Amino acid sequence: MQRWQAFDQAFGSQPHLVCYAVKTNSNLAVLQTLAKLGAGFDIVSGGELARVLRAGGDPGKVVFSGVGKTESEMRFALHMGIKCFNIESEAELYRLEAIAQELATPAAISIRVNPDVDPKTHAYISTGLKENKFGVSFEQALPLYRYAFASEHLVVHGIDCHIGSQLLSLAPLEEAAKRVIDFQAKLTNEGIGLHHIDMGGGLGIDYQPQDNAPTPEAYVKALCAAINQPEIEILIEPGRSIIGNNGILVTKVEYLKNNQDKQFMIVDAAMNDLIRPALYDAWQDIVEVTQIPEAKTNNVDVVGPVCETGDFLGKTRNLAAQPGDYLAILSAGAYGFVMSSNYNTRPRAAEIMVDGADKHYCVRARETLDDLMRGETLITD
Repeated sequence: MQRWQAFDQAFGSQPHLVCYAVKTNSNLAVLQTLAKLGAGFDIVSGGELARVLRAGGDPGKVVFSGVGKTESEMRFALHMGIKCFNIESEAELYRLEAIAQELATPAAISIRVNPDVDPKTHAYISTGLKENKFGVSFEQALPLYRYAFASEHLVVHGIDCHIGSQLLSLAPLEEAAKRVIDFQAKLTNEGIGLHHIDMGGGLGIDYQPQDNAPTPEAYVKALCAAINQPEIEILIEPGRSIIGNNGILVTKVEYLKNNQDKQFMIVDAAMNDLIRPALYDAWQDIVEVTQIPEAKTNNVDVVGPVCETGDFLGKTRNLAAQPGDYLAILSAGAYGFVMSSNYNTRPRAAEIMVDGADKHYCVRARETLDDLMRGETLITD
């Protein structure tokens, strides 16, 4: 995983932990590969923690984010000894304190602050504005830190901030970091010290050439300069920028269809396999697996068989593929399989991990119809 290593090595002598955002791609083999490198993990559910543990991840390098942590998830995470809970609300802080008291296990916490910085990204993946559901304002955070600092069952470890995903400019990140540092000074004045500053993830990738996403090295350099504290531990939570361009979705062309002024290329993958185009109107490059030089192309919408008009994988693409040919949908390593479903009773695809030019492993078997109906029963009355 060269991209994870690029983040890790860019910090140099700065204390740090690069926590892979499990939600982007949670396949056990992916997590196992990262765990062997010494990665930390950013989780948003008890299920993701179970995956990290199954893959050999160190619970002491796990931070638990997310706005809706349940009591059972908190108990599980405390029992396993995770590094830190990223607290998203006053109610969550009180719940965690009660469970920590019940288990006689102090809970390490950071509070997720919402800096109200516009990340200039899609509204659905913007998380740092005051109208978003994530985190608390700086005004709300100060009394919560005072409360946690005085508690016998909570231990203040850090502060957390994440402004959004698919960032193509470092300016919003730098502005958010500066606001966090200003708030840190207020905590210091009250005698509340921090062990770490967690600035989340969000670095984008190049879905198309004009995206021109910053490199991991540039991201880390900008962050360290904005924080400018050589002794404090810095946590980041990249996901898409590690795994996004390391995956493709391969699909077979079934039909070509001409509806007067509109041409369609109907493939066997669909919105249930890759929902980003339908959900975010996201653009992902689509190429023929076998390319024929100078083949005649058609301007087509690449669509799937799901019974929704929103079931498309790409619009107005120039492609030469014919029925029986295969297409590769690029940049599908992040938010691909993890967001897939069985809508229209469609089994999900197999996942194949490729290692160099001569090794590959089936790391998830293709689902069967029996898999889909397991757990369901007929009424026998």
